[in-house]
Formats: sequence, structure tokens, C-alpha cells
Amino acid sequence: MRKYNVAVVGATGAVGNEMIRILEERDFPVADLRLLASERSIGKTLLYRGKEFPVSVLDEKSFDGVEIGLFSAGGSISERFAPIAARAGCVVIDNTSAFRMDPDIPLVVPEVNVQDIARYTSKGIIANPNCSTIQMVVALKPIHDRAKIKRVVVTTFQAVSGTGKEAIEELAEQTKSLMNMKEPEIAVYPHRIAFNCLPHIDIFLENGYTKEEMKMVNETRKIMHDASISVTATTVRVPVFYGHSESVNIETEKKITAGEARNILMSAPGVTVVDDPSKNKYPLPIDAAGKDDTYVGRIREDESIANGINMWVVSDNIRKGAALNTIQIAEILIRDYLS
Repeated sequence: MRKYNVAVVGATGAVGNEMIRILEERDFPVADLRLLASERSIGKTLLYRGKEFPVSVLDEKSFDGVEIGLFSAGGSISERFAPIAARAGCVVIDNTSAFRMDPDIPLVVPEVNVQDIARYTSKGIIANPNCSTIQMVVALKPIHDRAKIKRVVVTTFQAVSGTGKEAIEELAEQTKSLMNMKEPEIAVYPHRIAFNCLPHIDIFLENGYTKEEMKMVNETRKIMHDASISVTATTVRVPVFYGHSESVNIETEKKITAGEARNILMSAPGVTVVDDPSKNKYPLPIDAAGKDDTYVGRIREDESIANGINMWVVSDNIRKGAALNTIQIAEILIRDYLS
């Protein structure tokens, strides 16, 4: 099998670390691995296949000879360096919001719109969607194909790892402080996150929604290739380390029962159904952490409307919501387009 020179941009972050682990776990055909980060990471090394790899400082010459670039270092970094990488002949798979709504750049979840990867040639960049959007559309697509979704109402319960390593550390330290009757320090979020819920992810926009909420609206329509789907979202940060949960209400054009929805999802790619309330079985973020699939349960008919389904959707936001989805795209890219 042909091997490829791969760069991980933002290698020392939570998603970058997970990308490196998944490249090894899935035996991705890496010829040379280039780990890139900011000057703060000078002198650091990261383990890959039992060997310590040095972390280099990202600059304009970092992509010479690189064929695939996995980016997760923030939108401003991607805006500057992804086009540079593409011009150097590197196909970029970007995990930030920088290019998601660019009409010339495909926004891809392999279980939903794998065919869009072919459009990478437009700018040499493929965008990875928002973590909350990814897990939701994995569950929505098979139902949309069967019954056509008209409207989605979603409330998310998002883990602190979605913000990064500093937020993980802050939740741990705040919890420790409170359990020891000490006043917790607040730095990452505008309010204490330990033992609390914050209905505020990303900045607030003029329409009263947050940027995170509007990402879910706009990205869902683009990925599903259907601008007619109405989506409204409320995104909430909760004191969970790993794993986003979502309460999703769907209105369809065609009536489907809860049993039909359950059967559709049981055969859907990337979905595991956990739905036996009589035995207290439903998806939990602690069970999804470290797993590849999106977990769906609490599937039931919405009795307030004629054609409605409620469900609970859970996935590891760092894995399927970011690193794994990126590498799945890369796997299809080398299988179908670069080989």
C-alpha cells in the first residue's frame, strides 16, 4: 500500500493528540509524520508507534513534501496556513470553522455525504463540521432519506473538552476546590462550570443565538444538501469531561413510528442504538467516551404533532466529533482519489 506524508497542525491540543492516536489505531499508511504547533511547544515530543516525534513550529515552509494536512489549531491559524498548505500540494482536512460555509469547500461527514469529498480539488481543502452537528446529522440522515425531515429542534449538552485542554483542567480544579470548601477560580468560561450549566457556547449574535447554535443550523443544511430543513438550536455547556449529548426533536413529512425510526437507525452506518428504558438503557456520555459510533436512544413519538420523533443522541466530541471524522475523510481520500 502506498504511504503518505502527513502533518498534524495543532498536534499538542486535545484533538491533535487524538488524531495521532487514531492514525496509529487505524493503521493509517503514514510514511512521514510531521507534528506542528506554536512556539510554546518547542522542545516537546509526542509518541507515535512507540517512537517519540518532535513537535516543530508551524511556519510557511512546514508543508513542503506533505500530502495530507490534518488541521486543528484554531480558525485564524487555518485561515492563514491552510491555503499555503494547499498551494504546496497538500490536501487539507480542517477541523475549524474557517472554511465550513465556503460554497467551494466540501463540508463532510462520511456517513452522510461522502460523495462531496470529490470536490476537494476546488481549493485543496475539506472542512470538518462542528462536533455537535456531526453526531446529529449521522442520526438524522437515515431518517431524512426515509421520511424527509421538515424541522429539527435540538438542545445540546456539551462537554468541556469541546473547549480544549484548559477547560478540562478548569472543570477538574473547580470540582476539587468546591469539594474542599474553597472558592473556585474562573478563567475559561464566564461563570463557574463545575456543578453548573451554561446556556452559552461561543459568542452571542444579533439574532440572540450563539455562533455555535447557528453553526448547527447552517452546517446541517449544507451537509444534508437541503436548505428547506428548518433547524433551531440551544447549545449548553455542562460539567462533563468527554461526550456531547443532544435532545433532538424531528418533524417529518411522512409519518414514521418510533419502531420504524428505531429499525432505520439500527441499520444506519456509524450508529449504535441503545434504547431499552425498561432496563434503564439509554446512551450516556461516559459510555460513548473513547468510542467511534454515535449512540441513539429514548426514541419515541412526539405526541404533540402528527409526524414527530424525539431521540437522545450521544457521541465522543473529540473522537467522532473531530479527530475520527477527520481521519475517516482522509481514509476515503487516499482510497478513492489519491491512490
